[in-house]
Amino acid sequence: MSNYSMRVRVQSQFLPEQSAPDQGQYLFAYTVHILNTGTVPAQIISRHWVISDAHGHVEEVNGLGVVGHQPLLRPGEHFEYTSGCPLATPTGSMRGSYFCVAEDGTRFDVPITEFSLAMPRALH
Repeated sequence: MSNYSMRVRVQSQFLPEQSAPDQGQYLFAYTVHILNTGTVPAQIISRHWVISDAHGHVEEVNGLGVVGHQPLLRPGEHFEYTSGCPLATPTGSMRGSYFCVAEDGTRFDVPITEFSLAMPRALH
């Protein structure tokens, strides 16, 4: 087990009440669960997202913290938040990484595996 590691799980959902498909506006919510699986307390400093829609349009988003926080997670502690992502198509995907700094000053990146954003077929 690494001293510096976090496990990230993401669940996404389509928000029909906040979307306007006839105007090419599709809004998705995603809930992120971050668990410090390392042996050292570490703080999430910033995020980097790569967002792709079905037309191949790619947008990169960088920013400090997550939803206005820079949580410090001790080993075994977790942080969960929900955010949103607008797309111009009914399907797309997101992937990215968190930049973290451990209590001992070690810097490390935590990859976020690609996940899909998809409007359910029944709503097409």
